[in-house]
Amino acid sequence: MTAAMPDSLPAMVAVLILAALVLGVVHTAHSARIKDIATVSGMRKNQLVGYGLVVGLSGTGDQRGSDFTVQSIYNMLDKMGVRVDKATLKPKNVAAVMVTAQMPVSSKAGSRLDVTVSSIGDSTSLLGGVLLVTPLKGIDGNIYAIAQGSVLVGGVSAQGAGASVSKNITTVGIVPGGGNIERSVPFAFNDQPDLTLSLRSPDFSTATRLAKRVNESLGQAMATAIDAGTIRLAVPPENQGNLAMLMASIENLDVTPDHRARVVVDEKTGTVVLGQNVQISPVAVTHGNLQIQIQESADVSQPLPFSDGRTVVTPETNIAVNEENRKLKMIEGATLQELVEGLNALGATPRDLISVLRTLEASGALSADLEVN
Repeated sequence: MTAAMPDSLPAMVAVLILAALVLGVVHTAHSARIKDIATVSGMRKNQLVGYGLVVGLSGTGDQRGSDFTVQSIYNMLDKMGVRVDKATLKPKNVAAVMVTAQMPVSSKAGSRLDVTVSSIGDSTSLLGGVLLVTPLKGIDGNIYAIAQGSVLVGGVSAQGAGASVSKNITTVGIVPGGGNIERSVPFAFNDQPDLTLSLRSPDFSTATRLAKRVNESLGQAMATAIDAGTIRLAVPPENQGNLAMLMASIENLDVTPDHRARVVVDEKTGTVVLGQNVQISPVAVTHGNLQIQIQESADVSQPLPFSDGRTVVTPETNIAVNEENRKLKMIEGATLQELVEGLNALGATPRDLISVLRTLEASGALSADLEVN
């Protein structure tokens, strides 16, 4: 026995190390960084919008009925000193568009951003077009960026005299880096007296865990959970005026978020997503379909020769009723996996699963929030 111990010791150590690694993976399998589950006060995006023209289209622009496009072309040419008769303008190579962009609060004058171009007239495609200079305004009415450039469209369309084909959307495109920021949003991140972390999915347990994790990292009680979605972080004296360094030190900390049991159903596509903590109480479930088939046919009633009768059409209807006889099945208190397996055992399709879940919620047997989109 004693002679075999040195040979088995490395194997035992290897097993212990492997077990520790497995336990570590299990422990951190559902953890997430603070930056992935929360946002910082002030660090947001600002929506910009503008009205412009896309030119250079190959006959796919707005039609003659788009009066605002004609007026826009006339105003543009008039500002350039070109006198034209508005009645002669044909905007088939021009499309009126709305230009939108999201400008981060940290953006400064001279930086670039992507812009989205969307047709507002009856243009059929923006493929090959060029966006002319378009000022982009914020909600306050001030101009924050100027957009211009070639429009990239992720779709294609073609049509002939008797048929047409299209793929994806051709009336929306992007101009990569087409927006040039002219002014920045007045915001000084480092001048804030304290910081607020907002959870993307509010939860009291997650908020408490996040505050505790931050306090452990800083070595002092600086973070406090205010409510289910808000954590207030007091700025330590050594980080006053240098909040960027403070956030860099805590945003990569791992926190295990907690979530309420939830079932999300999309009735349009038949998609069902069930959370990990979904459970159902002991309940008996049966689900069957009633199918009624009606077939209509027409028979011709022909009179005898040399008689005074008339040829008439008599309708004939055949009705068949088929009801699936599925047995009542008892589903005990189930976890997520057992719930899915139990419903699959009933032969439930995604559509049937939606009906079963809604009925389970109505009966009070579903211990989860059911969200139907």
